[in-house]
Amino acid sequence: MKPQCIQLATQVIVLSLSSLFLSGCSDSGSNAQHTASVSPTVIAAQDNPLPEELKEGETTFNNFCSRCHGPQGQGTENGPPLVHKIYEPNHHGDMAFQRAASLGVRAHHWKFGNMPKIEGVTPEDVTKIIGYVRWLQRQAGIS
Repeated sequence: MKPQCIQLATQVIVLSLSSLFLSGCSDSGSNAQHTASVSPTVIAAQDNPLPEELKEGETTFNNFCSRCHGPQGQGTENGPPLVHKIYEPNHHGDMAFQRAASLGVRAHHWKFGNMPKIEGVTPEDVTKIIGYVRWLQRQAGIS
């Protein structure tokens, strides 16, 4: 096996295992079924290195969002995928992400329960997160 294939296989296994250990976000118990799997977006994002100017957004996303929305926004059993057509800019613009972080969101597209406001995240943090999520969406062909 080529070293690149081994590295990719290792990354896929690590991402899959890490998604199994993520903790819950909702107290409502009304979460819809969502099986975490490595999507083409994760592989595409691995093939296209994250631009340097988005790395802070990735770190901030990992600190505040990935517990529920999964690695690279792929979703978990506790929160929806942000790399999904529902969250494209024409349906959920950048201001929707700002409002979600600062005010929380009532469940309306998914059955994961309400999203609480996110303590400790600033509007500047959310702007960086949005840049990172929009890049992931573009990798998936969502614009």
